[in-house]
Amino acid sequence: MVEELVAAGVTLASAAVVYVAAAARVVKQYERGVVFRLGKLRSQVRGPGFTLIVPGVDKLRKVNMQIVTMPVPAQEGITRDNVTVRVDAVVYFKVTSPAEAIVRVEDYRFAVSQMAQTSLRSIIGKSELDDLLSNREKLNQGLELMIDSPAIEWGVTIDRVDIKDVSLPETMKRSMARQAEADRERRARVINADAELQASKKLAEAAHQMADAPAALQLRLLQTVMAVAAEKNSTLVLPIPVELLRFLEKGAQVAPSVREPARGAQRPESVESRTAQDELPSGEDSLDVDL
Repeated sequence: MVEELVAAGVTLASAAVVYVAAAARVVKQYERGVVFRLGKLRSQVRGPGFTLIVPGVDKLRKVNMQIVTMPVPAQEGITRDNVTVRVDAVVYFKVTSPAEAIVRVEDYRFAVSQMAQTSLRSIIGKSELDDLLSNREKLNQGLELMIDSPAIEWGVTIDRVDIKDVSLPETMKRSMARQAEADRERRARVINADAELQASKKLAEAAHQMADAPAALQLRLLQTVMAVAAEKNSTLVLPIPVELLRFLEKGAQVAPSVREPARGAQRPESVESRTAQDELPSGEDSLDVDL
């Protein structure tokens, strides 16, 4: 009798162990479990940890709740300004309702991928090339709204959408390069012209200052000579100082003015002598002649 009870207990224990082994499930922290009992969805979603189901009756499906990074294949389209481009993007999404993600759509990953490709082609057709190249933040927001609208019904939330790259034809790249080069050249010319204008103004101010103080011109000349002399591989030609030329010029102007009064002083003396001779008596003249 005792042996029969022991055997029955062992049998029950073995059956319990087999049942627990068949019914035990472990749900990870980043997962949620959706249970179907005889094909019908159970309202309770199993959380992370150890859980039990009815073997042969229940079926547990685990849903990953992590953010999924999905690359969108490059889509080719024509922009609103008739430029052919290829654009690829990346979508970040996560499941917020495990039951709806399993029941409402067959494969929510594939559904999100197809919706992202369709929305990307639509964005290409509605945008211009300049927007795709420089205003991507606004396009990313519009693309996110287009994908998120149907995805909410699938229990999926779009976290972020980014346009990764925009590929242009080679002819368009060359045209844009020429345009950018011409624009840079225009700005360089404007900057050079502005610099010349400012330099001319400063030179004019310096000329006025040197005109008021001639010694400043000599100091500037000496500074220039020192700067040139620093290069030992150059030949230095020292010009005649401007002040020396001015001194010589003033001396040349003063010399004729000194000479003319000397000649004028002799002329009055000759006139007076002739007048004295005219006033002498005729006898004296004759006497001088006889002598």
